[in-house]
Amino acid sequence: MKIAVAGTGYVGLVTGTCLAKIGHTVFCVDKEASKIAQLRRGESPIYEPGLEAEIVEAKDAGRLHFTTDYAVAYRQAEVIMIGVATPENTDGSANLQALYQVCEQIATSITSPTLVVVKSTVPIGTNDRLAAYFDQLLGDSRKSWVEVASNPEFLSQGTALRDTLQAERIVIGTESQEAADILTEIYTPFDQPILKMNRRSAEMVKYASNDFLALKISFVNDIANLCEAVGADIDEVTSGMGADSRIGSRFLAPGIGYGGSCFPKDTKALHWLAEEAGYTLKTIRAAIDVNEKQRFKLMQAARKDIPLFAGKKIAVLGATFKPGTDDLREAPSIPNLQMLLNEGADVHVYDPVGLPNLENVFGSRLHYGESVASVLQGADACFIFTEWAVFKEMDLALFHTMREPRVYDGRNCFSVKAAEQAGLQYYSIGRARVGGAVFA
Repeated sequence: MKIAVAGTGYVGLVTGTCLAKIGHTVFCVDKEASKIAQLRRGESPIYEPGLEAEIVEAKDAGRLHFTTDYAVAYRQAEVIMIGVATPENTDGSANLQALYQVCEQIATSITSPTLVVVKSTVPIGTNDRLAAYFDQLLGDSRKSWVEVASNPEFLSQGTALRDTLQAERIVIGTESQEAADILTEIYTPFDQPILKMNRRSAEMVKYASNDFLALKISFVNDIANLCEAVGADIDEVTSGMGADSRIGSRFLAPGIGYGGSCFPKDTKALHWLAEEAGYTLKTIRAAIDVNEKQRFKLMQAARKDIPLFAGKKIAVLGATFKPGTDDLREAPSIPNLQMLLNEGADVHVYDPVGLPNLENVFGSRLHYGESVASVLQGADACFIFTEWAVFKEMDLALFHTMREPRVYDGRNCFSVKAAEQAGLQYYSIGRARVGGAVFA
């Protein structure tokens, strides 16, 4: 089938590549000429393990194409999938301007009936409004040319290919059997469960899924904070919880909160949507509040030990919001780095893939290390914001190259026992401190 994909961000590029991999002819469209030129060279503009190799393979096979000419791509497509960003507005609502712009481009380009599939995360009811908007754009003579369907994505950065090619389910929301049949034909080669429902239910599945996972993360962080106060150990607590099949162990890792392009945005968007509808989602509001406070746990702990950061060398391990990506959106590291700089700290950062993006944010105000060892040497304290494998597997003796082996671990990369045996002064989330309540 000939498919056009609008947008070459995480959703659009991964979707287009995977559809081409299973045999469809795909045209990925983006307005950024530099990004399209990069993709035509077989270079991925985003860091995602395995993606670049799949792009090259599908492109060389003649099934994956990249263009800035939306008119040509949309005119020859049987199905057009929209994967553009829907960022957060200042009030927490979703910004749908890019989505509506693509709809206008589609309306001026198509020359025959087309199925438009929205993969972007959108508020409930958006697909209905887009269908009405197409009727308005196309006029009476062509108003039946476009049918709109909802097909939310459930990929995670760092595992996006696996999440797409080996998805646990594919959700399609349609208002006609014909649209459902087309989407079923597209996805049948994936050999995955296809859940069919109406458009509003499909939109809600996406928000409800993301917000439940965010709620689970905030819940375990709340419990971890209580563990610190009452002397329980969060690792032992989550081990006991996760053994219950009704709860499960995934997303029960304590830390300094969630980040990225989805959870922060989607929790706020659903909360805003509910408020607009006259209903308050109290659990989601609580998840947002807990997460906002959790990101500063390390700074709160460090202030008890280091009253003045001015002139201190601070080592930072990890900047991205999670391992496996170079994405800094809503990463807990960002506000913490800003606080350290504001207080006059000499901040040295190492991240396996995130430093170029970090330099775009902070410029020369930070020192960018080439290795773990380079940032730890002579440091007064170390903050860990991302649980990269290189950190979890490091030799803890490296911390003794610091002026004092003070480690504030926001991702519980090491066991308390290992930290104790290594002679560290170690603070982690929801567990006993090592080296005393207040460091020297």
